[in-house]
Amino acid sequence: MDQDHASRPIPHSPQDSALLSRRSTLRAAGGALTALVSAPLLASALPARDALAARGGAPSDDPDDYDDPCPEPDPDAPPKRQMRAAWIASVVNIDWPSAQGLDVATQQTELARLYDEAVSHGLNAVFVQIRPTADAFWPSPFEPWSEWLTGQQGGNPGYDPLEFAIAEAHRRNLEFHGWFNPYRVSMHNEIERLVESHPARLHPEWIFEYGERFYYNPGIPEVRAFVQDAMMHAVEHYDMDGVHFDDYFYPYPSGNREIPDRETYARYGNRFDYIGDWRRYNVDLLVREMSERIKAAKPHVRFGISPFGIWRNASSDPDGSDTSGFESYDGIYADSRKWVREGWLDYINPQVYWEIGLKVADYAKLVPWWAGVVEGTDTHLYIGQAAYKVGNPGAWEDMRELSRHLAFNRDYPQVNGDVYFSAIRMRTTAAEAMRIIAEEHYAYPALIPVTEGLDGEAPPAPLIIRARRTAGGAELTIRRRHRSEPAYYAVYRFAGEPEYAEPPVCDMEDPRNMAGTVRCDGEMTTFVDTEVAEGPHTYYVTALDRLHHESEPSRGRYVA
Repeated sequence: MDQDHASRPIPHSPQDSALLSRRSTLRAAGGALTALVSAPLLASALPARDALAARGGAPSDDPDDYDDPCPEPDPDAPPKRQMRAAWIASVVNIDWPSAQGLDVATQQTELARLYDEAVSHGLNAVFVQIRPTADAFWPSPFEPWSEWLTGQQGGNPGYDPLEFAIAEAHRRNLEFHGWFNPYRVSMHNEIERLVESHPARLHPEWIFEYGERFYYNPGIPEVRAFVQDAMMHAVEHYDMDGVHFDDYFYPYPSGNREIPDRETYARYGNRFDYIGDWRRYNVDLLVREMSERIKAAKPHVRFGISPFGIWRNASSDPDGSDTSGFESYDGIYADSRKWVREGWLDYINPQVYWEIGLKVADYAKLVPWWAGVVEGTDTHLYIGQAAYKVGNPGAWEDMRELSRHLAFNRDYPQVNGDVYFSAIRMRTTAAEAMRIIAEEHYAYPALIPVTEGLDGEAPPAPLIIRARRTAGGAELTIRRRHRSEPAYYAVYRFAGEPEYAEPPVCDMEDPRNMAGTVRCDGEMTTFVDTEVAEGPHTYYVTALDRLHHESEPSRGRYVA
C-alpha cells in the first residue's frame, strides 16, 4: 500500500427478515444488549416512574413481559456497526510525521490533527504504520528507531511515538491498529545507510536485494521467527486494539528480474516441486504463526491483513474473480483467500482500489467476490478505498465515486466497513469526496462490529448520575458499575419525555438515535451532547468492552 502505489503492478488487459424479539435483536447486534434491564433496575428505571404508573405505564417485575417483537428495521437506516478507518502511513513521511527531524511538539500536533480530522469525517479507527522498514516507532530491543522520525536511523525522537499515538487515539475513542511491514528492510540498496547495529548488517545472510531495495528473506526460518519477535514486542508491551499487515510479503515484480532466493529454496524447500508453492508456504507460516502468537499473548487483539485486491482471475482459477489483472497469489505469493478460509484472520481488508465499471478490475465484481470469500466464516470484511486516487483523470474526477462504492457495499451484508488510503489525502485531494461520504454515509456514529470467537463480554449497564443543560449542550455524568471496566460508552438521545417504563431498545438499534460515544475516563465520565436541539430529551447510555460488546441500557435521564 504506502508509497509504492505508483510502481506496483496495475490491472492489465490480456492480448426476510422475520420479526425479532427485543432480546434477539439486541443479541444479534453484538452481544450486548442481550436482555432488557433486570427487574431490580426496572423497578427504578426512570425518575418519572410514578407518573408513568399513573398513565398505566408502570414496569412489570417480569422481564419476559417486554419480549414484544421489534418492527422490521427501517431500510433507510444506516448500519449501527461499521468499521470506518484511515491508514496513516509513515514510510517516506507520506502522512505522519510530515517530514523527518520535526520536534516532538510538532510531531504530536500533526498526529492529533489527523485524528481530529478522522473524527470529523465520522471515522472510528486508525491504522497507524509503526514498523515501516525493519525499524520501530517505539523503543524496540530488536530494531532501531525509524529514520522517518528523526532523519537518522537509530536516532531517539525524545518521546515514545507509539505510546502517544495509542493514548491520543483512545482519548478520541478511535480504535488503534498497529500497522507492520514484516519483511521490507529499506527503501534503498545501500547497506552502509543502515545503522551498524541493524539486524540486516549483523546478519547479511538474512536479506536479499531486489528492485533496489533490501528485504528480509521470508524463506529463512530464523528470519520468520525474528520478525515475529520484533512485532510481538509491540503487541505485548502496548495497548493496541489490532495488528495490521498490508500487501507486502514477497516483493512486487520488478521487470523480469527473479527474486534471488534459489539457494534458500534449495536448502529449505525440498518438499516442494515448485518454488512458488514454497514461497506461498513461507507467507502462510508467517500469517498462521503470527495469528497464534497474538491470540496467545492478548486474545482481545484482532489480527488483519490488507492484501492486493485481486487474489486470482477466474481465467487462472475457477475460484477466482471475474477480472483480468495482476494476481497476488502468483505475483507476490499471497494466498489471501486461504488465510480467511483457515480462520487465521479476524478481518481481511482487500485493497479494491479501482472504480466501478473498470473492465480489468471492476469494483462491482470484486466486492461480491470478496463477500463470497468471507461468507460462512468469522472473518470480517473491510474494503480498502483509494482516497489517494480521487481527482485522477477519468472516473476519479467525479467526487462521488467513493460514495458510490459505499452505496454499492450496502447490498452486501458481509461488508463490515471501509478503510481509506491515506489520511493526508482525505485533507487534500479527497477532501470534497470525504465531505460527501460524511454527509451521505457517516452522518451518524457507528460502533465497530463485534468479532465472534474472541474474548470479552458486555459490561454491566452504567448509571447516568446527572444530566443537565449547559451553555455547551446537554451534559451527562456517567458512572461505571462497581468492579466493571468498560472501554467506552454509547449515548442515545430521544426527543421528549420518556413514554415507557422500559428503555426503547428497538429504537436503540437505529444509530440515528445515537448522540455519540465517549471513552471511559475512570469511575466518572462526562459526555457533552453539543448537537442536542432545544426542548426536552431523554438519554440512555450503554457500556461497551474493548471488543465492542454492548451492555443493557442505563435507566433514562430526562433533560428539559
